[in-house]
Amino acid sequence: MKHFVWTIGCQMNQADSRRLASALESAGSTPAEHIDDADLIILNTCVVRQSAEDKVYGRLSSLKPLKDRHPELIVGLMGCLVGVGDATPLRERFPWVDVLMPPSDPTPLLQHLSARGLVDERDLEPGRRVASGTGCAQGDRPSFSHSGACPVSDYVPIVLGCSHACSYCIIPYRRGAERSRPVDDIVRETRALVNQGVQEITLLGQIVDRYGYDLKEQPEYVAGNTPLVSLLRRVHEIDGLTRIRFLTSHPAWMNDELIDAVAELPKVCEHIEVPVQAGNDDVLARMRRGYTVEDYRRLVARLRARIPGVSIATDIIVGFPGETEAQFQDTYDLLAELQLDKAHIARYSPRPQTLASRRFPDDVPRKEKERRRKALDELQSGILGEINGCLLGQSVEILVEGKKKERWWGRTRTDKLVFFEDDRKWIGKLARVNITWAGPWSLIGAVEPAGEADFQRHHRPTSEIQT
Repeated sequence: MKHFVWTIGCQMNQADSRRLASALESAGSTPAEHIDDADLIILNTCVVRQSAEDKVYGRLSSLKPLKDRHPELIVGLMGCLVGVGDATPLRERFPWVDVLMPPSDPTPLLQHLSARGLVDERDLEPGRRVASGTGCAQGDRPSFSHSGACPVSDYVPIVLGCSHACSYCIIPYRRGAERSRPVDDIVRETRALVNQGVQEITLLGQIVDRYGYDLKEQPEYVAGNTPLVSLLRRVHEIDGLTRIRFLTSHPAWMNDELIDAVAELPKVCEHIEVPVQAGNDDVLARMRRGYTVEDYRRLVARLRARIPGVSIATDIIVGFPGETEAQFQDTYDLLAELQLDKAHIARYSPRPQTLASRRFPDDVPRKEKERRRKALDELQSGILGEINGCLLGQSVEILVEGKKKERWWGRTRTDKLVFFEDDRKWIGKLARVNITWAGPWSLIGAVEPAGEADFQRHHRPTSEIQT
């Protein structure tokens, strides 16, 4: 059996797809290079915005003729389009889909394959454990086998689902309530990944700062300790791990203890993703975000004061119901004021079941949403041009993740994308690169004479702190 997994959406989906692929490989399947060569096709889906959902529907429709020609082909649907509720409407709309799987749960597919005699029943439970991230099968085997070269950087989910329920967000309805994974499972998975060659891991959660609050009964969470900080300290002890990241944070849950941990733990990168979503208090209240613009300003100030050289990324939604031109201008002014290192900007898209879709009419025209998105995008492009321009002539340390055409590429600890050319093999190595060209979205440089950085030296690169 050959499988092909198509993925759209967030890092959590990417992690789920890799776990599923590993479960299939542990049961004897092999990856297909092209979708037409596969005996099993899985679509891992996203519905955070209508555009992503439309792409899934288009891909599903394109599979029907293939299924008609090859009835033995198994088609599976996974992720947020399926969700955790009743999937009957999907079954009726797409009868050529054989298996529907909730996010992070491959059990229906593994059971379907077992019932058809396509996987060995003895492999079913280990494969399920691998794919769900509840343990490593076959001793020290990592949670995904990667089907070839091991990636330099990978994701480890630590919080599944979300219970915050921002008024615009469909995630709680599709991924379910917030559930934290046990510490030992996360540490075991991370150690297995490092043993296989992963150098950098990113701990994932819809609100990653809320990790472990549903696990307070565990003795390691003594009074006063933030659970995520306890986890970071455990993961930090893993030998061979070079870098640690975590995302996505929430302004109401990122506390000083967590900020201090980022400053104090050498392996934890000084890069924080903490969405503001809007720069106006009335809009934030309708979004049910739980903080004010001034709260966010103070958080940015605390991050910059405590973590030298920190880079801060944010998310912004434009055209939220009722957003006036003046309220949008508040967001524009806030972004111009804070000079953040990255901004993911999206047009508001009403999502079924959400509070916003039920209570607020989608009253900002699409053309106006796009105008506002472009205005922020142009502003942020200029900000990044200035920030990255400060790195010209500076030396930065990057972890090399791969090669595109003739250039190696990697990221700094502050998540800046850097390219360079060199005849030596660099993948998986730390390189010191002198920046010779700076654009808003990437940097180009040349490897310094000393070249390779010391893998055992985990430090804060002073060149980035100077910016």
